[in-house]
Amino acid sequence: MELTTIFPTILFYVFAAVMVVSSLLVVTSKNPVHAALFLVLAFFNAAGIWLLLKAEFLAIVLVLVYVGAVMVLFLFVVMMLDINVNRMREGFWGYLPMALGIGAFIVLEMALVLWNGFNTVGLSSEAAALNLGGTRELGLLIYTRYIYGFEIAAVVLLVAIIAAVALTLRKRKDSKAIDPGAAVRVKRNDRLRIVKMEAVNQRAIDEANVAAAAAAANAAAAQNKEQNP
Repeated sequence: MELTTIFPTILFYVFAAVMVVSSLLVVTSKNPVHAALFLVLAFFNAAGIWLLLKAEFLAIVLVLVYVGAVMVLFLFVVMMLDINVNRMREGFWGYLPMALGIGAFIVLEMALVLWNGFNTVGLSSEAAALNLGGTRELGLLIYTRYIYGFEIAAVVLLVAIIAAVALTLRKRKDSKAIDPGAAVRVKRNDRLRIVKMEAVNQRAIDEANVAAAAAAANAAAAQNKEQNP
């Protein structure tokens, strides 16, 4: 074999091995920050594999969007939130059989898709990779042939966003918070009420109070004089 064919193969196996190891470390790491950093490493190696497939657009999007934006946001959220890791790991072994079953099912689906793709491929690898990273070809495929999958992925991402908000929404006694639902449902009469009151002459009230105090003092003095002539 020539060096031009051996070197990309070696790079592919290196990128794939590092990505598999970093993916396993994402799942098995006890520290959430370390898990997020291993996920960044997995994204970088996936971008390298995309570059080997001549899909430059997908590689740069993976680095800019996921590594540059999404993972940085994950790191900020993980570092700012007070996450109790021990409490999160409670009941891990109870969910392990279900997780293994779902994982095996996903692996079987991917194997069937790849096997079907290998059997039905009609073009050579060089010809198939010519337009793999083009934005025009990707747009045509996404919004025509794979439109339903694209919409399902959008719904899944929406559900993930709602789940993330619901999981991080905690009520704490040492912080003041408002109920957004109650703030939205509030009406004008609940915020302000106009009450009609009669006018009050504060000066007359003060003078009456002074006169009453003076009369009470005079009465007390007179009573004291009668008791002690």
